[in-house]
Amino acid sequence: MTDAALIWSYLSSQPLLWLTATLAAYWAGDAVFRASGRKSIANPVLIAVILLGSVLGLSKTSYQTYFEGAQFVHFMLGPATVCLGLPLYDNIARIKRAGLPVVAALLVGSLVAVGSALAIGRAFGLDQALLASLAPKSTTAPVAIGIAERIGGQPTLAAVLVLLTGIFGAIIVTPLLNALRVTDWRARGFAVGVAAHGIGTARAFQVNETAGAFAGIGMGLNAVLTAIIAPLVLRLFS
Repeated sequence: MTDAALIWSYLSSQPLLWLTATLAAYWAGDAVFRASGRKSIANPVLIAVILLGSVLGLSKTSYQTYFEGAQFVHFMLGPATVCLGLPLYDNIARIKRAGLPVVAALLVGSLVAVGSALAIGRAFGLDQALLASLAPKSTTAPVAIGIAERIGGQPTLAAVLVLLTGIFGAIIVTPLLNALRVTDWRARGFAVGVAAHGIGTARAFQVNETAGAFAGIGMGLNAVLTAIIAPLVLRLFS
């Protein structure tokens, strides 16, 4: 037992361990997702979070120690966000033809995402720092962290809220839009991209290529718009 404890103490301090654990957790989540027939409830990110959280909790590993190894994954969020410009470029002609609905959906979706979150938070008596962390929850993590820092929020909490929003959106989007009888893949994709950023966009690509492309467009445009409107809407709740 002593030898095992020493070995674990050594391994847990090595950054490569937690990078490997992160990739292994997602691989396991994706395997379960595929085995379930790609059902939205078996979201691979959700499964990976549960597995990693359990391992960190049982091993009593701090987040700081974990992040030293997993920060490469965090670094890749930046380039991945920039790559969202590709769907926008590839579908520029289709966006021009649907320019007015796209702009209207973007404005309403972004305002509702920020405004409803702040209204609910204020109703529950959250302080200003928590409200600032909550405001950018529907945009992608790198942008949300930057917005939260600028408006007085907590970047780590903002990242957690972004993750929860994306997972929840990816799980409910297909059954919800089916129940609402939304059949246009452009509308379905754009809606989930605006509301549930990258995780929702990944779900959209799994369902339909057109939906995935428009989800990427919605995610990218919403990131820009949220950076503008989040500080303005937050002032109304100050």
